[in-house]
Amino acid sequence: MQGKNKPDFTTLLWDVDGTLLDFDYSMRGALQKCFCTVGKPLTEEMIRRYSQINDGYWKRLERGEVSKEELLVGRFRDFFSEYGLEEMDVEAFRKEYQTGLGQIYAYRDDALTVVKSLRGHFRQYVVTNGVTATQKSKLKLSGLSEVMDGVFISEAVGHAKPSKVFFDYCLEQLEEKDRDRILIIGDSMTSDILGGIQAGIRTCWYNPQERPCGYTYNADYEISVLQQVYEVLGIYTGKADPSCVYV
Repeated sequence: MQGKNKPDFTTLLWDVDGTLLDFDYSMRGALQKCFCTVGKPLTEEMIRRYSQINDGYWKRLERGEVSKEELLVGRFRDFFSEYGLEEMDVEAFRKEYQTGLGQIYAYRDDALTVVKSLRGHFRQYVVTNGVTATQKSKLKLSGLSEVMDGVFISEAVGHAKPSKVFFDYCLEQLEEKDRDRILIIGDSMTSDILGGIQAGIRTCWYNPQERPCGYTYNADYEISVLQQVYEVLGIYTGKADPSCVYV
């Protein structure tokens, strides 16, 4: 783990997809379900390509180049066009895909145990880009919504991370007003970390693949497994079991 001196944090903002939950797992499962419904073959190469197209659209949304509506439809329109699937009903496919994303989930690094162990010691909130119905379903089924003190979803707020408007709205709702005591934990440098920097709060980059940063800005902290957040918070005991952190 890399980082700076630790302030006295009271409030944690958690990203969901790619941080607490494995988005690739959900994406793969939702795509497989949709292609099975329409009776079309789905290859590993197609899954990888859709992931690239989808990621590109989300990056464009972060930069304000496309709207959420353009993203939700455009990624499938482009994907189908590349594979000669123009006859596919984009809207029907999109709806089934979003439903699948909300029902299929897997934790990253035993994430539920981590956030449960912090409950009552820190106020915890979800800050996520995504479709409201999909994210609410995923959070409820995974049990994460029961642990959190609040949930902020970009579609409901009307602005997406890393927009300062999104973060200002979220921070206005928090009991903690000292931004130096608020920490965001997320896997995206362009969404979570940049957004946190622009909002004036502390940032923790979850980087399980230990990739080089590649950006002109850096997070305050960097972790490769979620359990390292205990050390960032100044409560790491050296014990392997996260449930034993508080003594």
